[in-house]
Amino acid sequence: MQLVFATHNKNKLKEVQKLLPASITLLSLDDIGCTQDIPETESTLEGNALLKARYIKNNYGLNCFADDTGLEIQALNNAPGVYSARYAGPSCHASDNINKVLKQLENKEHRKARFKTVIALLTDTEEKLFTGICEGTITTKIIGKDGFGYDPIFKPDGKSKTFAELTTEEKNSISHRGKAFKQLIEHLSTISR
Repeated sequence: MQLVFATHNKNKLKEVQKLLPASITLLSLDDIGCTQDIPETESTLEGNALLKARYIKNNYGLNCFADDTGLEIQALNNAPGVYSARYAGPSCHASDNINKVLKQLENKEHRKARFKTVIALLTDTEEKLFTGICEGTITTKIIGKDGFGYDPIFKPDGKSKTFAELTTEEKNSISHRGKAFKQLIEHLSTISR
């Protein structure tokens, strides 16, 4: 089965390729000639994932899936949430987003947070959503060099390390994205038989 993952993010693509069985050929937006960023204009993670997947299905006619992920911090009323990628502004870098979160949480003891990933799968026969959540806390400083996004300040529950200190395999086994993709893969294995 051939599937388009509606992303230009090479880090995400690399993470997901390690999760998929060999029977599924994964293509990126670059592979299908889609060079533009699909606008994420919905107010929910579910809405953005569906928006991106529908764009590919409608414009390229290919089976595809898209995801949207948000970091929800309780002390910040679940911000940055749907705005996680552009929390510090439209042209910001991951480090800007991290610095904004750390600044907003300065002197706060309550640092409970969770990552949430929603995947929208669109094929010729169905439209389906999969959700993965990873609970944790926000650290007081940047720790670790691997991963991407908010990984250096997110410590998952039950672990003494941040996502940025874990191997890709360790992270995938417990992460929000790993959980959502596990559901997607289980579903794909039932429909691709």
